[in-house]
Order: sequence, then structure tokens, then C-alpha cells
Amino acid sequence: MAPAITLAADAPTLSAANTGFMLICSALVLIMTPGLAFFYGGMVRVKSTLNMLMMSFISMGIVTILWVLYGFSLAFGTDSGSIIGWSSDFVGFSGIGKVELWDGYTIPIYVFAVFQLMFAIITPALISGALADRVKFTAWSLFIALWATVVYFPVAHWVWGAGGWAFELGVIDFAGGTAVHINAGAAALGVILVIGKRIGFKKDPMRPHSLPLVMLGAGLLWFGWFGFNAGSWLGNDDGVGALMFVNTQIATAAAMLAWLAYEKIRHGAFTTLGAASGAVAGLVAITPSGGAVSPLGAIAVGAIAGVLCAMAVGLKYKFGYDDSLDVVGVHLVGGVAGSLLIGFFATGGGQSDAAGLFYGGGLDQFWKQCAGVFGVLAYSLVASAVLAFLIDKTIGMRVTEDDEIAGIDQAEHAETAYDFSGAGGGAAARTAAPAPVAGTASKKVDA
Repeated sequence: MAPAITLAADAPTLSAANTGFMLICSALVLIMTPGLAFFYGGMVRVKSTLNMLMMSFISMGIVTILWVLYGFSLAFGTDSGSIIGWSSDFVGFSGIGKVELWDGYTIPIYVFAVFQLMFAIITPALISGALADRVKFTAWSLFIALWATVVYFPVAHWVWGAGGWAFELGVIDFAGGTAVHINAGAAALGVILVIGKRIGFKKDPMRPHSLPLVMLGAGLLWFGWFGFNAGSWLGNDDGVGALMFVNTQIATAAAMLAWLAYEKIRHGAFTTLGAASGAVAGLVAITPSGGAVSPLGAIAVGAIAGVLCAMAVGLKYKFGYDDSLDVVGVHLVGGVAGSLLIGFFATGGGQSDAAGLFYGGGLDQFWKQCAGVFGVLAYSLVASAVLAFLIDKTIGMRVTEDDEIAGIDQAEHAETAYDFSGAGGGAAARTAAPAPVAGTASKKVDA
């Protein structure tokens, strides 16, 4: 059969509306990384707050430069062996025209590249929550650079790059269940198995120091996630992006309620930390599946993920791995759940005609999802552990025991998150305080 002839009139042309939409979505995805910093920063103890913030912020610097130099080329360049990409025009963005369109779409390559950059930034930042309190900042920075190169860029090509093995197999991952969340969660597990537990794990109280910061971070993540998910359709012409937007809200709400119900039954209280964590679990689970399921399916995906993730966060105490801020329990488990549930709840009327078991499609899509999920999980787990081992044996991954006990903020950044010297306490404040009026009780000033 002769190949079809594409007329110039049929070729995509630049859409100002889709271009503007995608630039807004890119900004929304970027704000998720500071949101993640606040989310994680509020969950740690006071002495680690700045370090936790910086572990996310530094990713915005390192990954941006690597993405421009070679990361975009490795992830989305011309396929080689279904494993990696490469296009010399993408190196340094040197051969990209300002109105040159991403193949098959109505947005410029620059817009697609910057949107995908924001995904590349937040993925290693997600890992940082598992390593709180104990990792050298220089070692973490080196790990980000190596991990992005060896793990994230190839996996992004597998899942989203034309010719990547998962893409060609038909694995559905709308916005990053495998490439982002399973990838980061498996990496977190691999690294913590190498570097070990925090001093005092399961002995000392390690409660969040600022739940308001946690809630602020969760709110920013929820807000930014609409760009993360809806923008991944790369346009707004056929309603699939709108379906994803709606399902993002629905699944997040369902997961938050399910997590709260579980912890009320299991622990007797509705906690703010549970509400925030449940919302994030729902966001994670709907990320791969939201373009394939119906709104009712989104409720099921969110509720299932909310309960599974709430159950999973306690596994670290049972099995003895110190996942400081539950990256494994939320991102790995939530990503696996959301990806595999596509095999059951995909309607065949969303982003593709692939239907799940409950919609007459059998288990064909489920097995494809399994291949993508466990292929990415295994590679990221092993590769991340190897990278952490090599860094640990060369420059060392962990701060000293004294620095960890005293506080990693002072040791690594020479700063503290909160300055109480002017808060009205201490000897200076008591000296400056006026004498009490006769006949009244003296009030104690707390430091």
C-alpha cells in the first residue's frame, strides 16, 4: 500500500491558545517544587527545615542546566534501541527554531521542552523526603546530577519518547505514574537501603515541626498538579485534558477522605497530616490513570490509593527501613496502584480505546501496565542504590553523627530556619521589661 500523502494544509500549525495554555501549565508544574519543599520542610524537625527546603530548590538549578545541555536530547531525541534518545539539534537547544513545532502538535518545541523540564526537576526532589536529616548537601547535589542522567532521562524516554519500549508496548502513563512517582519512590528505597537509618529512628520523637507549612505545601501541590496532569495532553482541543483536570480533583478528594477514614478507624483521630498526605496520595494515583478512567473510576482510584498508602506508611517500622517522610509509602505505592488500576478501570473512551477488565477489555492492558510498572521499579531501585553506594564510598553520603544530632541546617548551611533572638524571650528581654505594677502578679516570659 502506498504511503499516505500529507498536504501542507493538513499539517499542524502553531496554536496561540494551546501555546499559552501550555506555558501556564509549565509554570504550574514549576510551583509544585517549592510546594514540595514546604510540604517536606514542615514535616521534619526544626533543625532540618532549611536543608529540606534546599534539597528541593537545588534541583531547579541542577536539572535545568542538564536538561538544556543534554537531558532533553536523551529523553526525547531520536530513539536508539528503544532505550535512549539522541538528537544533536536538541543539545544546548542549539538547533531549535522559535516557532518550530513539536512533531504532531500545535505548540513549539521550546514549549514542550520547558514543560517536560518541570517534570524532570520535581522527580529527584521527590526522593529527598526519604533522606531527611542525614545527607550531605554536596553528596545530594551530585546524586541529583547522576540520577537524572542515568535514571530519569532514560526512563522518560521509555515511557513518553517515540520508540521507547514502554511507549511502544502501549503502557498508559498520562502524566508520570511510572516515570515520576514509581521512579522516585523506588529510587528513595534504593538509597535509604544504602545509607541507613537516622540516629534515633524508632526511639526518638520525630514529629513534624510545622503542620501549617505541611498544609501550605500540600495546597500548592494540589494547585500545581492541575498543570502537571491536564497539561500532559499538550493541548486543549478534544476534551481529554478537561477529563484529566476533573478526574484530578475528584481522585484527590476521594483519597483524602479515604485516608482520614482509615486513620480514624485505625488510630482514632482525623489528622491534618493525614489530610495532606491523603491528598498527595490521590494526586499520585490519578497521574497515570486520569485520562483513561471516568469520574466514577477516579473516585475508585483515589479511594483505593488513599487506603493503600495510609496502610503502607507504617511498613517502614515493620521492615526497619527509614523512609523519613514516606516517599515509598505515598509515591511508590500510590504510583503502582494508579498505574495498575488502569487495567481495571480504563473505559476505552478517554485518551485511547484501550479498555480495562471492568469495561470488557480483559486483562491485556493490565499486563502491559505490569510490564511498565515493574520494569521502571526494578531499574530505578537498582541503579539508584548503585549510585548512592558509589557516592558513599567516595565523598560520603552522610553527615557526621555529631552534625546529625546537632542539626543539619547549621552543619550544611550555617543558618537556622527560625531566629528566636528577637521574639521577646531570654535574659535581654527580661532586663528590658518594665517592672510590674504594685499589687499585680508578675507574668512569666517564656523563651
